[in-house]
Amino acid sequence: MSNSKTYLITSALPYVNGVKHIGNVAGSLLPADVFARYQRLNGSKVVFVCGTDDHGTTTEIAALKEGISSKEYSDKYHEIQREIYSKWNLSFDIFSRTSSIENHHTTCEMFQLMYSNGLISQSSLKIPYCLVDQRFIADRYIEGTCPNCSFDGARGDQCEKCGKLLDPIDLIKPRCNICKKDKIEFRESKHLFLDLFKLSDKLKEWLTKQTDWPVNARNFALQWIEGGLKPRCITRDLDWGVKVPLAGFENKVFYVWFDAPIGYISFTKQWALKDSNNRNWQEFWKNDQAQIIHFIGKDNIAFHSVIWPAMIMASGYCNLPTRVQAYEFLNLEGKKFSTSRNWGIDAKEALDWFDADYWRYYLISILPERSDANFSWKEFQSAANSDLADVYGNLIHRCLTFTHSKFGGLVPKPTEQSQWTENQIKFYEQFQITCKNVKELMNNYKLQEALRVIMDFARQANKFFSDSAPWKLECDSNIANDASTTIFLTVNACRSIALLLYPFVPSSSIKAFKYLNGQNIELCSIDESASLMVESGTKIAEKEVLTPLFTKILDEKIEMYSTLVSSRSKSI
Repeated sequence: MSNSKTYLITSALPYVNGVKHIGNVAGSLLPADVFARYQRLNGSKVVFVCGTDDHGTTTEIAALKEGISSKEYSDKYHEIQREIYSKWNLSFDIFSRTSSIENHHTTCEMFQLMYSNGLISQSSLKIPYCLVDQRFIADRYIEGTCPNCSFDGARGDQCEKCGKLLDPIDLIKPRCNICKKDKIEFRESKHLFLDLFKLSDKLKEWLTKQTDWPVNARNFALQWIEGGLKPRCITRDLDWGVKVPLAGFENKVFYVWFDAPIGYISFTKQWALKDSNNRNWQEFWKNDQAQIIHFIGKDNIAFHSVIWPAMIMASGYCNLPTRVQAYEFLNLEGKKFSTSRNWGIDAKEALDWFDADYWRYYLISILPERSDANFSWKEFQSAANSDLADVYGNLIHRCLTFTHSKFGGLVPKPTEQSQWTENQIKFYEQFQITCKNVKELMNNYKLQEALRVIMDFARQANKFFSDSAPWKLECDSNIANDASTTIFLTVNACRSIALLLYPFVPSSSIKAFKYLNGQNIELCSIDESASLMVESGTKIAEKEVLTPLFTKILDEKIEMYSTLVSSRSKSI
């Protein structure tokens, strides 16, 4: 197709520890999947990569608590997360892990290039050591008061309130998050640093050109550079991680945030190796025509818009990101998701309660594109019942069952287009307008608005069907053909809407296509949504097969699960 492009799409790597909450899904995984699915329909060449972030103190501590090794722990939860995301219908081309051999090799390869390019320095640091636990403590496990905004609860790597990157020694009244004690002393340890300040001008020049990025990603990065970049420590005193390939540092591993984004490249390499004859990872990472798109939450902006590009510049290993698509946070009933306070809905239990399409639809409909969004149980129920069941599902069910009852399950032949009524002409024109608008919005990463436009068209289709009232018109032979045209147009509208909604709610769209003619929706083009693709005489599914796409969510269910979530939080 003439509008096809090449896309390497990533979503932020979820830490391997435990099961992530739906805020993590909404913040990067789901929008990345929607965009990847759309671009495949748009004729683009797409590779969508993700995987678990296996390394770091978080994994070591969690493994200790379960009495298993860090590798065993990572093996266990990588598989758990893989299964969960599969049930969310996330269409990764590969879901790998940062502890893979390929990622270890690629990390060392990129480091050696940075080192040979003179952008790695050595220095001694005072590292927090917990006298109670008798171990060095990683940044994320030190907590204290932020020296910038005075927030009491800032981590040793970043303050969640003001977003400023920190070093543990910057914190006021630091305490260990493992034992909860303040028995901390800082011991000297030799470490390696990425000399960010040497890349400051180059980073600023590059970021200034990214005028179409989300405002939060671009502005945050530029403000950070304006504040003055400092050398960034890239090694840690840990056992679990990528070993540093440099004499004198054999007992160190790379900082988890150093090897994690390199995983995007190594995962692409692994994907390519699955079919070495037809796949080339460099086509996506070293091709000036390829688009490299990172979907992330706002807590990852600093790493993806400054540190990761700096690593690429320092090594010259691959192309820079085309876009960092950053989202704000998702809250639950007005309060921030919190694992420690047991406030949230995890990605597994969500699917135990309701089908994935319900969650996918609602979360994209409230996608935090410009500001923090709020998950509301009542709004979730309304989206499922009013939008999915009453609008989308009802349109397909009433149209196709009517086609069975009055036309024997065969799509009727319409009148000549020159004989269409004004209402029918306007409705057909709306096919084309909707498709054009959705394509423009999706290509500009406006997923939430694109979903709204599609659902508006579904409402128009319902209104067109009701206003035309084909059940009344067929009795008059002069108007019977008009009824046939109404059904023909509405059946095609059903196909168009199912195709447009496929990136958002894939399971129900696949089911709708089976009702219509059994065609494989993944082999279709998004451009088909502007055309009348269901020909007259097409046999639709048997009437007994035409069950509603969605069942309504009962009040009792919402009450039960919302009460469960609230009671868990109160018990902490």
